[in-house]
Amino acid sequence: MAAQKINEAHEHIAKAEKCLKTSLTKWKPDFDSAASEYAKAAVCFKNAKQFDQAKDAYLKEAEYHTENKAYPHCDEAIEQAGMMMKEQKKMPEAIQYIEKACMMYMENGTPDTAAMALDRAGKLIEPINLEKAVDLYQKAAGVFENEDRLRQAVELLGKASRLLVRLKRLDEAAVALQKEKNMYKEIENFPMCFKKTTAQVLIHLHRGDYVAADKCVRESYSLPGYSGSEDCVAMETLLQGYDEQDEDQVYRVCNSPLLKYMDNDVSIIRKVMFRVLGPTLKTDLDIGVDKVDVCRYSGFLPPSKDMH
Repeated sequence: MAAQKINEAHEHIAKAEKCLKTSLTKWKPDFDSAASEYAKAAVCFKNAKQFDQAKDAYLKEAEYHTENKAYPHCDEAIEQAGMMMKEQKKMPEAIQYIEKACMMYMENGTPDTAAMALDRAGKLIEPINLEKAVDLYQKAAGVFENEDRLRQAVELLGKASRLLVRLKRLDEAAVALQKEKNMYKEIENFPMCFKKTTAQVLIHLHRGDYVAADKCVRESYSLPGYSGSEDCVAMETLLQGYDEQDEDQVYRVCNSPLLKYMDNDVSIIRKVMFRVLGPTLKTDLDIGVDKVDVCRYSGFLPPSKDMH
């Protein structure tokens, strides 16, 4: 089967080369037909799992679409070349091709396609390079924001925020969370604003910035339904306990149903607790507070199976 597909691919390449030849009766190369034959060759190589040859064929397709000024097809072919690199586990090269395709999508008037491709690229690179994934998600969010597609933009910002927390780049995570909250406010998703406020408070306390944490809560009083809500009361109580160094009060908040049953990705809450309570309660904290997770609560991660 593989050998047959490889032979078919070479037949298509031969046809493509024939399309490019000129003669006394054919003055111009047939770039459109050549691109089509290279596209067919690429699919054959891909089906035969000859991914490097498939990549080369897609790049040839892109080249002849460019000659024919069929730019949207060129962009797609370059993105497909990137996917062939992905199949070979060559992620940096894959991302380079996909980013190049995204720039061309933008230049050729299809920003939504560019943003979706950047999102896909972020998912590809995330397991091996969190920093690059953050960059790609933020770029994708920016494209969607420019197109006034705030729901898509805020979802991608959330992905970036989650990774910033994991990378312990908390100053940047705090800024990203504020931007998220502003977007959720603009689209009137106030419950998510409450969650982002909680995430902000926890991050600021971990940074040791009580003033910034308190400011987040005070600014959120203007959100419809926030004042007096379970989220609001919990954060007010936490801030009070933190400010007064009240170990029991902080402990109660972090073990409340609102925060307690969250799976652990980064132990921000536990670190906050250690900052307040010191090492003497470490054993007790490891029982329950270890599960408190700002990432999960703030929507950075999906709920665990245990929560359903």
